[in-house]
Amino acid sequence: MTQRQFYDWQTAGGGGDVMRLVQTLEQEEIPWCMIGGLAVNHWSAEPVATADVHVVIATEKVEQAVLCLEKAGFKSKRFEWSINLTGASSVSVQISTEAVYSEFPERSLPADVHGILMRVASLSDTLAGNLLAWQDKSRRPSKRQKDLMDITRLIENHPELLSSLPSELIERIADI
Repeated sequence: MTQRQFYDWQTAGGGGDVMRLVQTLEQEEIPWCMIGGLAVNHWSAEPVATADVHVVIATEKVEQAVLCLEKAGFKSKRFEWSINLTGASSVSVQISTEAVYSEFPERSLPADVHGILMRVASLSDTLAGNLLAWQDKSRRPSKRQKDLMDITRLIENHPELLSSLPSELIERIADI
């Protein structure tokens, strides 16, 4: 079984939705990148299947991107800090509209994640995004635990990042 086949199996065909997302954004030459779990998978030795796809799009191109993605078959729903998209699979795409991520696309790089060529946030941006998510006390405890796991996976694979963590988090990771 290929990585792509495994990802499709885990997400009820999510690879097709992710590829459609990537192709649409690339065809329109919209600056973008993956953050969250898919970016962590690129930077970690052992990928984890996730049905949550987190994307950042250059601020000035968000509306164009949403229109193009809707034409490509996605349905959108707007929230205060994101635009969520659904396609044909169980993958849930979240376009983050928070200003803190606005420069991530310009520092992104191409990567093969689950057998799909995409753009991912830089290593430091991937860590920064997960730190922001983990520090958000309004997130569900299970989401914050996943953020902690993703941070731990990044540190295991890139120990030089440990010194950039808050001391409270260094202690938590050391206790694991």
